Amino acid sequence: MSKKGKEKNKANKAKHTKLLNRKKNKLKSEKLNRKQRLKEIISLSKQKENRSRDHE
Repeated sequence: MSKKGKEKNKANKAKHTKLLNRKKNKLKSEKLNRKQRLKEIISLSKQKENRSRDHE
């Protein structure tokens, strides 16, 4: 038989899921930002390398 009244863990599970999703999204965005920064750094270093070769 089912219990009467409020479901026991419904609110806690919802909060926990919300927090975990927030954490996952934060990690994804940090990873994406890191990739973008690395791409920018690599492109800048390539440009500097090309400039130094042109001057020689």
